[in-house]
Amino acid sequence: MIYLDYAATAPMKTCAIDAMTDAMRCAWGNPSSIHEEGARAKTVLEDARERIAALLGCRPAEILFSSGGTESDSTAIYSAAEAGLRTGRRHIVSTAIEHHAVLRPLERLAKNGFDVTLLKPDGDGIISADAVRDVIRADTCLVSVMTANNETGAIQPVRAIGELCRARAIPFHTDAVQTVGHVPTDPGEIGCDWLAASAHKFGGPRGAGLLYVRRGAPLTPLLLGGGQERERRAGTENVAAIAGMAAALEESVREMHAEAERLTRLRDRLIAGLAAIPRSVLNGHAANRLPNNVNMSFEGVEGEPLILLLDERGIRASSGAACSAGALEPSHVLTAMGQPPALAVGSLRLTLGSDTDEAAVDACIEAVRDVVGRLRSQSPDWQAKTAGKAAFLLP
Repeated sequence: MIYLDYAATAPMKTCAIDAMTDAMRCAWGNPSSIHEEGARAKTVLEDARERIAALLGCRPAEILFSSGGTESDSTAIYSAAEAGLRTGRRHIVSTAIEHHAVLRPLERLAKNGFDVTLLKPDGDGIISADAVRDVIRADTCLVSVMTANNETGAIQPVRAIGELCRARAIPFHTDAVQTVGHVPTDPGEIGCDWLAASAHKFGGPRGAGLLYVRRGAPLTPLLLGGGQERERRAGTENVAAIAGMAAALEESVREMHAEAERLTRLRDRLIAGLAAIPRSVLNGHAANRLPNNVNMSFEGVEGEPLILLLDERGIRASSGAACSAGALEPSHVLTAMGQPPALAVGSLRLTLGSDTDEAAVDACIEAVRDVVGRLRSQSPDWQAKTAGKAAFLLP
C-alpha cells in the first residue's frame, strides 16, 4: 500500500501516541478540578499550550484549544461578524478557493444580512494582495484568506494581505490547516488576528485543533457552558489529545526543513512523471506550492473511477471533485481558477509524507499512467477526440 493522501489526514506519529497514552494513564483528571488529579491534568494541559505557543511564536494565552480546524475557523469568522455588527460593518472579503469550513459559515452570514465578496484566483490559484485591496470597503469587518490551498497546495501571500489589513485596521483570519507543521507559519509575521490549525494534518490525533487569537482580537464563544479556556470555549478539555497534538507539532517543526527539502524533490519527480502523460495539466503554481502537494487533471478522465482504480492498485489518493446526490461535481477550487468543468471533474490530488520514497513515487507514476490509459480507452468522448470528431481541451 502506498499512502498519498496526507493532506486529508496524516498517520499518527509515535510520539503523539506515546504522549496521549501517558496523559490517559497519569493525567486523566478534569483540569478544572482543584484536587491533585485535576491539578496534574491542568499541568499537562498548560504545558502543551506553552510548547505550542513557543512553536508558533506567540503567547500561551493566545492559544485556544478546539476540536479541529472547522471549529477554529467558525469561531474566528463568527467572532469577527459579531464584532462587525456592533460597529455597523457587514462586509466580508474572502476567496472562492477556501475550504468549506470557511465557505459554509460565510454562506450562512450572507443569508443573514452580510455582504460577502469571494475573490477568484489567477490561473495558478493565487489570490493577490492587490485583489484584496481593490474590494475592501469602509464597512469591511473581516478578511479571510487561507495560508495554502488544500487542493492545489498553492501558497497564498498572507503576509502581504496581513500588512494590508493592519494598515486599514481590518481584522484578518487565515485557515492555516495545511501549513502548520509543514512550512514556517508564524501568526505574528503573518499579521493575522486569528489562525486555525488541526492536529491530524501533522501527525496528531483527530478531534484536536487550535485557534490562535491575537491579544485584543474579539472572540465570541461558539460553545457556552463552563468557564474552560478562559471562558472562550466551554467543555472539558481533551487533555490527552492536546498532549498528542503538542508532541506531534514539536517533532514536525524539528524536522520541517529537512523534510520539506526531501518532499520537494519527490514532489517534482512525481510532477515530471505525471506531466509526461499526454493531455495532462498541473493545477496550482508550479513552484509556489506546498512541498508535498501534486494536483493534476487528465483530459478524458473522471476523478471517482480514477481514485477507485488506483485504490485497487494500492495507491491511496483523492480528488478535488465532489459527489452530490450521486452526481460527480467539479472541484470548486479548479473551476474558480478558470478550469473547464470537464477537466476539473477529473483532478487527482497526491500528497506526500513521511513514508513516501522514490520507489513509491515511481510506482504511483506507473499506476496513474496505466489507469488513465484504461479509462480513456473506455471513454466515448476520448475516442471521438482521438478520431478528430471533437476538439481536445488540452494541447
